[in-house]
Amino acid sequence: MQCEMCGETIRGIPKLIRVEGAELQVCARCGKFGTEVQQPRRTDVQQPSARPAQGTRAQPMMVPAQRKRDMFDYMEGDIVEDYAERIKNARMEKGLSQKDLALQMMERELLIKKIEKGDLIPEEEVRKKLEKVLGIKLVDVLTNDAEKKTQAKITNTLGDLTVIRKAKK
Repeated sequence: MQCEMCGETIRGIPKLIRVEGAELQVCARCGKFGTEVQQPRRTDVQQPSARPAQGTRAQPMMVPAQRKRDMFDYMEGDIVEDYAERIKNARMEKGLSQKDLALQMMERELLIKKIEKGDLIPEEEVRKKLEKVLGIKLVDVLTNDAEKKTQAKITNTLGDLTVIRKAKK
């Protein structure tokens, strides 16, 4: 595991600290830069007993709960920037009102209005319904390797350019 402050590999148990409202898992050296937060007790893992009592079977250990994921973890690509415009144009080409579209999708009319205004990015489930009903694509998927390489190009930081020299004594 890496320290979320300095990036070094954490040896031993990481410390959970709060720095300006953000909770970070850090190494012992970076622990002094924030206030230590009490780590909650793990209730999802049972402690193995030394030996099960005679006549009883050992209970299997429970698997720790997986981390929570947000909607962007499940998306296969990036949503297009002009999604609101595409949805509105496709709806109007089909001759549907916002209310009709909402009824076909089994969603609220207010949701359609907010998405068309650009105030709300549609979640995965709603996006799929919109694509199906309107016959449009709202996600750009990187297909070839050249696009992926240009998208994930690493840029230099100040630390990459700085050369630190030790002074001679």
